[in-house]
Amino acid sequence: MKKQFITALSIVSLLWTFGVGAAEAATTLTYSIFFPPSHGQAKAGEAWAKEIEKRTQGQVKINILAGGSLTPADQVYDGVLKGISDLGMSCFAYTRGRFPLMEVLDLPIGYPNGRVATAVANEYFRIFNPQELKGVKVLYLHAHGPGLLHTVRPVATLDQLKGMKIRSTGLSAKVVSSLGAVPVAMPQGSTYESLQKGVVEGTFGPIEVLKGWKQAEVVKSTTDCPEIGYTTAMFVVMNLKKWNALPKHIQQVFEEVSGQWIDVHGKAWDDLDQEGRRYTLSLGNKIIPLSKQEGARWKKAVRPMLNEYITATTAKGLPGQKAVAEAERLIKKYAKTYK
Repeated sequence: MKKQFITALSIVSLLWTFGVGAAEAATTLTYSIFFPPSHGQAKAGEAWAKEIEKRTQGQVKINILAGGSLTPADQVYDGVLKGISDLGMSCFAYTRGRFPLMEVLDLPIGYPNGRVATAVANEYFRIFNPQELKGVKVLYLHAHGPGLLHTVRPVATLDQLKGMKIRSTGLSAKVVSSLGAVPVAMPQGSTYESLQKGVVEGTFGPIEVLKGWKQAEVVKSTTDCPEIGYTTAMFVVMNLKKWNALPKHIQQVFEEVSGQWIDVHGKAWDDLDQEGRRYTLSLGNKIIPLSKQEGARWKKAVRPMLNEYITATTAKGLPGQKAVAEAERLIKKYAKTYK
């Protein structure tokens, strides 16, 4: 009887030990996302995290901290570098000048939709593998559909836009200047209140912001200007030390899921654009297309930005000319796939 009791106790002890060992083997990661929790891109990021957990059979758990609750949008990248968060999603444009080779993606070179912009961003990164991103593990990138102009009063011509204060980020600030308006730099999270209080008179962004960030409530008009369609490329990165500490089979899961989630985000951007368009119209706001002649004027106005980019990056010893040519080539390539 005593022997049976000792045997049973040993089994329980072993089970407890292995249970603790299994719990200790699980890796918990923090993921800072600048989008609010309700935003479609935050939800896509959450779905990615759940898929990682599922395919690793619970060996990896990822805690989502959305809405900039852990690190603000412009500090997400540094937060990952310093280990404040293990993972991060934000925009390259929020730290302008820090990612010169990646900035070419944000130029107004006529992105037709989010799936094209997202596919272009990822292949471009694979081709150039910029030194500026060597400090982190890049899991994947995504990018929104064409950035359009949303204003508190209708704008159909460059003359009407001249002198208006327009919220922008990164290279889109140069787009604003090239069109004769006044750029006011700020992340999306501050835009609603700034429009509401008259700090700015408009904003550049994909039409999804009108619903995703509720900005349709504080604007009256959208100028549909795909001729200068720019995007804002966004990163999903991981702390390099944390990445290197993962077992190879876990790294492989991250790579596989991330590869599949590229198009998940691209499609989500396009779905969100459609929702934003319907939402703003439901509130009685107007969408104003540019005339063919006016569209050509806008395109001509921003074209010098490409030459400026080439000159600036070449001066830094970077292949600016090749970067622009490659981005334009990739847009044409993927525009045939994602119409």
